[in-house]
Amino acid sequence: MGLIRTRNALWIAAGAVVLIALPLVVTSSFAISIFIRILLFAFIGVAWNLMGGYAKQLSLGHAAYFGLGAYTSTILQIDFGISPWIGMIAGGVVAMLASLPIGWLCFRLRGPYFTIATIATAQALMLIFLKFRDFAWGAEGTTIPNLGNAPLMMQFEAKAAYYYVALGLLAVGLVITWLIERSWMGYYLVAIGEDEDAAEAIGVNAPKIKRDIYMISSFLTALAGTFYTQYIYFIDPATAFSFNISIEAALVSIVGGIGTLWGPVIGTVLLETTSTLLQSWLGNSIAGVQLTVYSLILMAVILWRPTGLMGMMREAWQRYVSRKPARA
Repeated sequence: MGLIRTRNALWIAAGAVVLIALPLVVTSSFAISIFIRILLFAFIGVAWNLMGGYAKQLSLGHAAYFGLGAYTSTILQIDFGISPWIGMIAGGVVAMLASLPIGWLCFRLRGPYFTIATIATAQALMLIFLKFRDFAWGAEGTTIPNLGNAPLMMQFEAKAAYYYVALGLLAVGLVITWLIERSWMGYYLVAIGEDEDAAEAIGVNAPKIKRDIYMISSFLTALAGTFYTQYIYFIDPATAFSFNISIEAALVSIVGGIGTLWGPVIGTVLLETTSTLLQSWLGNSIAGVQLTVYSLILMAVILWRPTGLMGMMREAWQRYVSRKPARA
């Protein structure tokens, strides 16, 4: 076990070195943009996976917290001149507070009814912000004031700086997931995901555990909303509360392997790289090709590897180990 842990630590260290050095080696702005998108949606997938993967509560309304984080930091920046670094934390707190009444309502439902309720919540918030013209700029949205190279305001001239911010967010999300996975909360989440009634029968306080993990998941998702708004210098309800964000977070986790630490990361690398390359090669010549490829990958995973790519890699590793000659 000690050897396995040492080997895993070495792999993680080597991967960290490669990721840190990547912007120094790759100078293409287009390539850096792809890497930023991969890191961002991997982070959103990690945040979603806490709720949808470990606890198996299929939420498709995480765009609500993405949008709340984005709007909170943007309002604080434009109206009060507060740095987005502070607004990012404030947005996370707002998302956590919003998750309490939303969770109280939605957790009364299970299965597809819970999923529909979360979708309705995100869409309701989008409609509300569409009407707030004086407070939140309505349907037109607003642009973020460009201050040039202002690191304290989360604005950088080089895209490599945004890359490192996204990488830092992903690292935070993975560490939090790793700590939860190995804590009593992680075991409770797995028990709730397998059979909530049985978990409650042995003393697990399922409503409290789901509420707590929902708060953590919403907080992390709100951080991603702030970063994305600062990265594209624009915000409007259709972008901040886009249903595609919720779908993307679920897809990368399902394809990579729900309820696993690295599943959302692997799923994002596959889906986002494929999507970006197809858009780059084909452009608008073939309409809907991105959704078609997404659908084919998702169907292939569900039909042949329901445990995702992580499950397939784990099975391959077990076969490799079993074939090695036993040591004396």
